[in-house]
Amino acid sequence: MTVGLHSPQPDTISRPPRLHPSNDPVSEAINVEVPTVGESISEVQIGQWLKQEGEWVSEGEDLVEIETEKASVQVPAPSSGILQGILKSSEEFATVGEVIASIVPSDQPAPSDPSPAPTPAAPTATSTATEPAAGESGAPKFVMPAAQRLIDENGLIASEIPATGPGGRLLKEDVQAFLDREQPASSPTTPAATPAKPPTPAPQSPPVSSSRAISNSVTEASHRSEEIKPLSMLRRTIAARLVEAQQTAALLTTFNEIDMQPVMSIRKKYQDRFIERHGVKLGFMSFFAKAAVEALRRFPAVNAEIQGDHVLYRHYQDIGVAIGGGKGLVVPILRNVERMTFAEIELAIGEFAKKASENRIQADDLIGGTFTISNGGVYGSLLSTPIVNPPQSGILGLHSIQQRPIALDGQVVIRPMMYVALTYDHRIVDGREAVGFLKTIKDVIEDPSRLFLEL
Repeated sequence: MTVGLHSPQPDTISRPPRLHPSNDPVSEAINVEVPTVGESISEVQIGQWLKQEGEWVSEGEDLVEIETEKASVQVPAPSSGILQGILKSSEEFATVGEVIASIVPSDQPAPSDPSPAPTPAAPTATSTATEPAAGESGAPKFVMPAAQRLIDENGLIASEIPATGPGGRLLKEDVQAFLDREQPASSPTTPAATPAKPPTPAPQSPPVSSSRAISNSVTEASHRSEEIKPLSMLRRTIAARLVEAQQTAALLTTFNEIDMQPVMSIRKKYQDRFIERHGVKLGFMSFFAKAAVEALRRFPAVNAEIQGDHVLYRHYQDIGVAIGGGKGLVVPILRNVERMTFAEIELAIGEFAKKASENRIQADDLIGGTFTISNGGVYGSLLSTPIVNPPQSGILGLHSIQQRPIALDGQVVIRPMMYVALTYDHRIVDGREAVGFLKTIKDVIEDPSRLFLEL
């Protein structure tokens, strides 16, 4: 996938020439357009602007994040210069090729311009104290809608409130914290303006309660607030695909439970050497991925796909692994897992997890997949029925490990047990095959030596 920006043709959009900071004439502004991010993608959602209007940016520097139905993509600057004319704000939608901003080309970065800055900085201590609060120290780059409403309700100035959100975002909590700090200081100002009234309100309540009442009313209002936001591209796609799966596939789920003691013992025994040699921890997912490969080989219908009146059987295993990221759950694909080692699987999952947390997952990482593994156990799920990701025919759901009493060799013992679930498309997978698939997963995990002996 190629992510790029396109300059307009000479006769497309022309802007009046502006003066460069160094007083040199500037060529026409270069348009920042929504790049092509996939064959079937025609619309994107604007995420977060990483640069503000009027800022100098260097060529190739990321300007804005855009959300597609599959991933987040950073759009780089096509030229060095000053960003201007932002036409689409965060959470708005734009089509591929649409102009969302422009850049006035410039050879000089912004730091070379503030040479005259010492002159305004000199006047008084008051101006010096105001500047850092409004401009440098924690100044918000983007104000969240809930925070903006709280600002409007209380007549505040956003630039005076320190922002603690990711990427310089001003959160509602930042505004509330600012109010809690400033209200006690502002309450003495009101009595000072009307010195004749202090004797009257004195019997009603002490000054502290008045400030407390103000903050309580603000809190009360914030608890009753409502907010309407558009569904993100990712959530829209997830919603459409899940509804599609429910409407077109005959979904059924079968369950089993697995004694995790053998795998836990192997991890404990070899973990240090595994980390020393491969630089990554030995996790549970590599065991389940390898067990899934063995089960898919034995029951190929679970790895197949219905195409009209035909069935497409695949003789390779591309397994999707559900990973929680900054924008929600994504399912990157491990290609040809049957050829991967345990270390390669763990390294690939670790890299995907890092990219997901940084919103760097690309569309190519999510395309394809013949089977999916979803681990709800990391979030504490005890049991669930996962939904098949169409056009796949099966998904394996893993859950939390709990110490439970079980009967083993005629005795009751406490073992670390995990419930597993297989949701499958009953149009192509019979119940016997589904139960056998899950039984194979159980047998391999409870006796991992089967992986090497092919039993």
